[in-house]
Amino acid sequence: MKLTPILSATAVATALALPAQAEVKIALDSPPDLEKSGTYMWAHTFGEYLNANGMEAVEYERNSLGEEAERLDQVSQGLLEVSMSDAKSAGTLDATINGSMMPYFFDDMAQLDTALDEGGMLEKINEGTTPKGVRVLDIVYTGTPTGIFTTETPIRTFEDLAGVRMRALDEVQINTFENWGAKGTIVSWSEVPNALQTGVAGGYINPAFVPLTYGHTSFINYFTNARMSPSVRVAIASEDWYQSLTDEERATVQEAVDAAHAANRKLVSDDAAVLKELEEAGIEVIELSPEERQKFRDASQPIYESTPMPEGALDAWNAAVGR
Repeated sequence: MKLTPILSATAVATALALPAQAEVKIALDSPPDLEKSGTYMWAHTFGEYLNANGMEAVEYERNSLGEEAERLDQVSQGLLEVSMSDAKSAGTLDATINGSMMPYFFDDMAQLDTALDEGGMLEKINEGTTPKGVRVLDIVYTGTPTGIFTTETPIRTFEDLAGVRMRALDEVQINTFENWGAKGTIVSWSEVPNALQTGVAGGYINPAFVPLTYGHTSFINYFTNARMSPSVRVAIASEDWYQSLTDEERATVQEAVDAAHAANRKLVSDDAAVLKELEEAGIEVIELSPEERQKFRDASQPIYESTPMPEGALDAWNAAVGR
């Protein structure tokens, strides 16, 4: 598939003005790495399936069509067909999706998939987002389940995290860290390297591949494979574009989603290779004992009630996982 390079402002405006049927623009959110990036695997597989079945699809490099908020706005207005986006951004349209990111709520990634599909939670999420112009095609795993990266303090037990200042994405993560006895400080992703090297933050939570992909291995020293939650983003589509498709085209899009979903799950199903790469890069990999992992799970229980979601959404997530 052609990967469109970063464009000038004029070229971006021209691209966004093209008729929907001219091409399916897919805005990427990560480097084009089919070995490590779960979201790129999803996007590439999706686009390749469309191209092979009569719908032209073109990939656009990360942020070449705008940053997160801009892309969400473009999708909602029908200017951008598909974007690999932040799940929390979709949560500003309907916060039901926030339940997919609660730490230690799901036994494993398969249980989240069951909740989304058989439990009807993906449909419930779309009931809130599609009236606002955005269809969530799929919940996409960025990599293997989230763990704890630190620069100076190895996290071998729950108590080891006490007092460590962790980089937080938002207030929700700050609340999570406080429940675990740590501290949180909000740092934008572009500022993370500087924050970690200067001691503003002592670590972050992310899937195992992140420091390898983003060049953080020189200052990250430890990875605790805490398996706290699936690390998710979303594949979102313009509802205007989706509704403009013929029945045959919609069927093709759904088949492309199914193919992309399967490829994404296969990529993130085994963490052995990426853990080996971390060790080869000089990062110590730490496995929590079942007893220590249970301490994290127990400390996470209050987080579920405080996670921003519409009334009844937590009950729906509980029902979807059989609780």
